[in-house]
Amino acid sequence: MTSIGFTPSGPPETVLAPEADDLTTGLAEALQLSGDARRDAISTLVAANPTFLAGWAALGDLGRDPIERYAAYRVGYHRGLDRLRQSGWRGSGYVRWSHETNRGFLSALAGLAEIAGLIGETDEHERCEIFLRQLDPSWPPPERG
Repeated sequence: MTSIGFTPSGPPETVLAPEADDLTTGLAEALQLSGDARRDAISTLVAANPTFLAGWAALGDLGRDPIERYAAYRVGYHRGLDRLRQSGWRGSGYVRWSHETNRGFLSALAGLAEIAGLIGETDEHERCEIFLRQLDPSWPPPERG
């Protein structure tokens, strides 16, 4: 089960439950492939497991054009919102990168922000960037640059 922590010094923090081991293993194996085989393997994994947030983020990373990337990140973002709500998140509070289980959602949101800016969706780009910093005030994490 997912945990939500309440502290007297700030908003609650939501930590998503871990993905199934077979999904994380499958993604790691797919990422070892190259070219179309990599993208196809991840696409197959996500098609069979449409709530797999890290899979959607990976599909966004490997999209063949900006619109395909945008679509994958957007689905990952919305699936992530669903998972957050199922975990008790009520539209505010922290969802920090420091919790590895939150990284699929945050990666999809960050990818959506980036690609929205690239395709000229300035308002969405700005909303996503603000949302990332509301969810994790220390955004971006060092490993994301």
